[in-house]
Amino acid sequence: MPDSKQLSILITNDDGIYAPGLWALYRALSPLYEVTVIAPDRERSAVSHGITLHQPIRAFQVAVNGGDGGWAVTGTPADCVKLALLELLEKKPDLVISGINPGANVGVNLNYSGTVAAAKEAALYGLKALSVSIQGFEDLHYDDVAGWVAQWIHLFHANEMPAGTFLNINFPNLPVEVVAGVQVTRQSIDLYHEYFEKRQDPRNNIYYWQGSESQPEYTHTDADGAVLATNHISITPVRCDMTDYNALERLKMWNFEKV
Repeated sequence: MPDSKQLSILITNDDGIYAPGLWALYRALSPLYEVTVIAPDRERSAVSHGITLHQPIRAFQVAVNGGDGGWAVTGTPADCVKLALLELLEKKPDLVISGINPGANVGVNLNYSGTVAAAKEAALYGLKALSVSIQGFEDLHYDDVAGWVAQWIHLFHANEMPAGTFLNINFPNLPVEVVAGVQVTRQSIDLYHEYFEKRQDPRNNIYYWQGSESQPEYTHTDADGAVLATNHISITPVRCDMTDYNALERLKMWNFEKV
């Protein structure tokens, strides 16, 4: 492994500065690397790539876990990365890691995830970035995931990625020694079966709870969610450029002059 203490890492999330997954990463990374924590001051799940424009953003230092320190930001995960890079850090980090998020971020959920958005924001600034999630919500093996990430980082850092591309990593909720393996995957675009549960409050007003089935029927066996369901670690390269280049060429053939 290279001289790892020279590697500077920013970690953030969408679950807030006190989230256990964030500090599992810190515990695994800080003995090996130079680590800074800058995260939302509260849970910001499913805020996607939203940024704060119409109110001030405040950042304050907090002590967590009996002394470990970090910056709590009154904004979104994307805000945290922007503020870190433009104001709070003396120099840009070598790597940004967002997570560890409870609940998988696979398939169409990449469009909604604040965890993924933080990594995407870093990639937009030309930085290497990872978003890291773990399947499930109870009795989570955060330390196993964090340990795997800590040992794997040198491989990611040693290899080049295309500009504007980051990695979205999802882990099965298992001890690392029984994980089936690692697979490079595509993002699924299969839709979940979604629904709204209609309810009535004590004042006879109608309100709704949104829900969905746990996972869709995957069209492709190499899709992120399908691979995760086989107890493999899923690693998906995601790019910030959302241009559909096949459609781009087709559009060039349209005769807009006759419209």
